[in-house]
Amino acid sequence: MRSTLLVLFLLICGFSAMAQTSVGIRGGFTNATYTYRPAANSRGITAESVGKPTFALVVEHFNSKNAGVELNLQWITLGYKQLNEDLDPIATNITEFNYLKVPFLASFYAGRSGRFQIKMGTHFGYLVNAKDVQREFSDASPAEIPTFGGSDDSPNRFMYGLTGGAGISKLFGKSTLAAEVRFSYDFTNPEGQDRIFDMSSTNLEFSLAYLFKIKDK
Repeated sequence: MRSTLLVLFLLICGFSAMAQTSVGIRGGFTNATYTYRPAANSRGITAESVGKPTFALVVEHFNSKNAGVELNLQWITLGYKQLNEDLDPIATNITEFNYLKVPFLASFYAGRSGRFQIKMGTHFGYLVNAKDVQREFSDASPAEIPTFGGSDDSPNRFMYGLTGGAGISKLFGKSTLAAEVRFSYDFTNPEGQDRIFDMSSTNLEFSLAYLFKIKDK
């Protein structure tokens, strides 16, 4: 028993000795694509994607030689553009969702001052507001995606999904510069009033980050 406790104590001390923590900011560009089904017996319809800037506060913690975790507090705008080509001129609906998103990712890297990183994990978030930027048609067939930014609309506020990414980073003393590509799949259906059967989104991010080491090994 004493030997086991001693080994656990030495392991904890070893992880603490190897731990390093960095904080910083991340900014870039995000491109969201929404797919929806108007009814249970209908096929999925994909709306045109909407691209927007995104930024985040980042905390990165490595507690072993090549592995650690990363937590982001991210402001991100997702959205869609839906066209009705049966009208002349073509009519367009555009809606945007502003989320406060928190990805929590396991991070693995190879290399020393120049690193290749792979990240994977989950994310959750909260819908701060929804805005119908442009609304030019309704009562289409098949049914269009409903409004979300009106006074009578009540969208689902919470989001959750999976996130993965890969990138490269370069260390300069206590500073780190990183370039990364992330892909997210969101399981949340923002529709909260049963006006359409189902809705989901995918999101592609391209970003640059600057991190500063606040705790060394």
